[in-house]
Amino acid sequence: MSTVSPATIPLPLAAFEDARRYVSQHAYHTPLLGSRTLSRLTGFDVRFKAEIFQRVGSYKFRGPLNKLPRLTDEQKRRGVVCSSAGNHAQGVALAAAIHKIRAVVVMAENATPSKIDATRGYGAEVVLHGTMWDEANEKAKQLVAEQGLTYVHPFDDLELIAGQGTVGLEIHDDWPEVDVVVVPIGGGGLIAGVSMALKGLNPDIRIIGVESSGAPAMQRSIAEGKVVTLDRLDCVIDGLKVKRVGEHTFRAVQACVEKVVTLPDEAMFDAMLWVMHYSKLVVEGAAAASVAALLAGLVDAPKGAKVVAILSGGNVNLERLRGMKWN
Repeated sequence: MSTVSPATIPLPLAAFEDARRYVSQHAYHTPLLGSRTLSRLTGFDVRFKAEIFQRVGSYKFRGPLNKLPRLTDEQKRRGVVCSSAGNHAQGVALAAAIHKIRAVVVMAENATPSKIDATRGYGAEVVLHGTMWDEANEKAKQLVAEQGLTYVHPFDDLELIAGQGTVGLEIHDDWPEVDVVVVPIGGGGLIAGVSMALKGLNPDIRIIGVESSGAPAMQRSIAEGKVVTLDRLDCVIDGLKVKRVGEHTFRAVQACVEKVVTLPDEAMFDAMLWVMHYSKLVVEGAAAASVAALLAGLVDAPKGAKVVAILSGGNVNLERLRGMKWN
C-alpha cells in the first residue's frame, strides 16, 4: 500500500521539525519502554512509546500546541472551539490555557463526568449538547458562526497532524534502528503524522495501523481508494469509534502505511488488561490496539525485528470500571 515519494506525502519532514519547535516547549518527550515478555512472545524486540505519560494523558496535547500559536491575532482574540468527549478536549483546553486563548469545548450531555471536570480544570468553557459526538459537533460549528471562534478539528488538520507527528520524531531520536511502528487508528491523525515523519527520516521503516473491526473506516477507504463513510459502527472504544476518517489522514496513510489490520473490541480490552498485568502500565482501550495486533500475530516482520507499539493514551474511564462486576 505504501508508495512513498515527495509528491504523494501531504507534509514534508520540515513541517514536523518546525512543529517540534512549538510542541517541545510544553509537551514531554515520552519514553520508549522495553517489554521482555512481549518480545519473548512475538520474537521481536518490542518497545512501547508511552504517550500515556504525556501531559493530559495522551498524544492529543501535541497537535493543539502546534496549531494554536499559528493563529492570527484576531483568531486568538476570538478564541477556539472543538467538539470532543475526551482526549482532544483536554489537549485543546490545556494548549489554549498555555497560550492564553479562550477555548470552548462542546461535549455530549452524557459525557463522562470526570472528563467534563478535567476539561474545565484545564480552563476551557464546556458546553453540553446532544447525546452523541455528531450532535455536539454541529453545536460547535454553530458557535463558529455565532461567535467567530476558530474550529479545531480532532484529526483532519495539517497543523494538528504535524504536531502529532512529533511522536514519530521522538521514536527515531531514541531508536533510529527501528524497523516497524504499530499505531492505533481512529480518525487517523496520529498515524498520519507518525508515518509521514518517520518515512521522511527513513523510507524503509514499516508502519502498521490498527482499527476496530467494528469501525474499519480507514481500511475500507484504502480498499476503495477514496474516503468512505461507514453505514454503522459496532465499536464501543471512544478513540477508535469513527465513521469517516479525514481526507488529509487518508492521503497520508495511502502514501506511507504498509498495512491496516483490524481486531474486535474484545481483543483491545484483553490487550489493555495484558499491558496492565505484565507491564504495570495503565492504558485506555484505543491505546492497547497496537499491543493487541502484536498479541494476535498481525505484525509480520522478521524474527528479531525492532518494533515500537505506540501506547497513545492512558485516560481510562474509571466510572465504567467501578460499575463492572468481578468474578
